[in-house]
Parts: sequence; C-alpha cells; structure tokens
Amino acid sequence: MAAKKNPLKLNKLQLRTLVLAQVIGRDERQAVHHPNGDVTLSQLPHAHGDHVHVGEFVVSAKDASGFSNPAVWVALARKGLVREDGQAITLTAEGVSYETGLGDKFLEKSDH
Repeated sequence: MAAKKNPLKLNKLQLRTLVLAQVIGRDERQAVHHPNGDVTLSQLPHAHGDHVHVGEFVVSAKDASGFSNPAVWVALARKGLVREDGQAITLTAEGVSYETGLGDKFLEKSDH
C-alpha cells in the first residue's frame, strides 16, 4: 500500500519548508547523514532577490519563506520531523522519509 500523503496534516508552509529541507538533506555537501537515518543540515539557504538556491534548484523566495519562520520549525519539531539545537536543523529519520506530495511541484533547475 502506498504511503499516505501528508498524514500529519502539515499546513502548506510547513510542507514546503520540509520538502526543501529534504532536498538540502540529499546533498552530501550540505548535510551530515547519521547512522540512525537522521540528517543534519549544515546551513539553510537565504533568499537573494526573488529566489533561493536549494541544491541544484531555484525556488521562489515566497516558497522558501518558512526557513526564516521560527513557528514553522516549532511545528515540525512538535510533530517529530525535525530537531533544532540552536546551531543546526536536523531532519529526523521520519522527517527525511515524510511524504509531502510536493517533491516535484515547484522546483526548477538553476540556470546560474
């Protein structure tokens, strides 16, 4: 049986933030992979102009606004998808594998 999309009923901003964090987590240059399945993100990207570079993708700054919204991280942590220690964001194994349904909805490869 296929995994249900968004079983924790995350809102749109939480979903977008989580899927972008998952993209960063897949990039070995930007993340540390732990034996238990957790992934620590070395840094979160910042917007320049109207967009943000997330790995090899360009994302609208509006779609990535959750990166700078503390309430988003609190909600994701409360649901067990991330841990934040003040220094870094760690996707839990559950956060890494969470099905957002957004994996290919708004990403486009960077041309610069």
